[in-house]
Amino acid sequence: MTLSEYILKRNGVPLGHSSSLKNMLLHSFGAGNFAGFWKYWNPIWGFYLGKYIYKPLEKRMPRAFSLLLTFAFCGFLHDLVIMLLRRDFALLFTPWFSAMALFIVISEVFNISYSSYSLGVRILINLTSIVICFALTYPVQL
Repeated sequence: MTLSEYILKRNGVPLGHSSSLKNMLLHSFGAGNFAGFWKYWNPIWGFYLGKYIYKPLEKRMPRAFSLLLTFAFCGFLHDLVIMLLRRDFALLFTPWFSAMALFIVISEVFNISYSSYSLGVRILINLTSIVICFALTYPVQL
């Protein structure tokens, strides 16, 4: 699958379409579970993480561990940008993204779904999940 095909599948509109951002936000925050949020969030970044990090890892290890490593890698890339700009070591995104991956794994193990709730409630649940993961990891940032 090409990047253009992937974005069309995730956003329902082609790459560069004027509704692309609106669709991404609506699909991700309106998802009926936390894994669904990440399925739709930032499809360009997700395409490359999936193709070059997650899928190769999944061939060698369990899905849950592949997901955790992919999210940790993604967080580290975000941290790397911050470190380059600040010229100082800092890890904020790595633990935060790892916590979100762990939350995905746990929510899938327990089959947590809120797809039957209204759009507003789903948005609130997804946003709260992100904030809780941040709050849990913020004290341990390096």
